[in-house]
Amino acid sequence: MTLSDRLAALRDTRLAQTAMFVLGLLLLFVVAPLASPLPGPGGLLIAAAGLTLVLRTSLWAKRHYVRFKRWQPRAGGWFDWGLRRGSARRRNALVKERERQQMPPPHCIERTDDPLPKAGLELSPIDPTPTEIQRVPEADRH
Repeated sequence: MTLSDRLAALRDTRLAQTAMFVLGLLLLFVVAPLASPLPGPGGLLIAAAGLTLVLRTSLWAKRHYVRFKRWQPRAGGWFDWGLRRGSARRRNALVKERERQQMPPPHCIERTDDPLPKAGLELSPIDPTPTEIQRVPEADRH
C-alpha cells in the first residue's frame, strides 16, 4: 500500500471527515471574518477554503449547494470551477461537444465581427488624378 493510498484511506474515515467539517466551519465563520478587515483578499480565500472543506464533507451542505446551483447556475459554475469538480468538467465538455456538432461548418458562417466597417477604416473614394482636377484660373484664386 503506497503512501497516497494510506492518506486516502485515512481521509475517508469518519473521524477525519468530522475534523475536516469542523475545520471548514471554523475557517468559514471564525477565521474569515477576522481576516477580512486586513488588507488584501485573505478573508475571501480563507472563506473559500472553509466552504470547500464543508462541501466535501457534508451531505447536508451538498444538497443545499445543488439547490443553490439550480437557483443561480452562473454562480454555481464559478463554484464548480473553484472546487475543481470533475463532474462539472465532464458536463461542460459534453455541452461544448453538443454545440460543436450542431454548428454549421466554418465556411458557411457569415462573419459579423469584421472590425473594418465599425472602426472607420472604410475604403475611401480614389483621389482624382491631376489631369481630372479642373484648373482654376489664377485670376479667380485671389
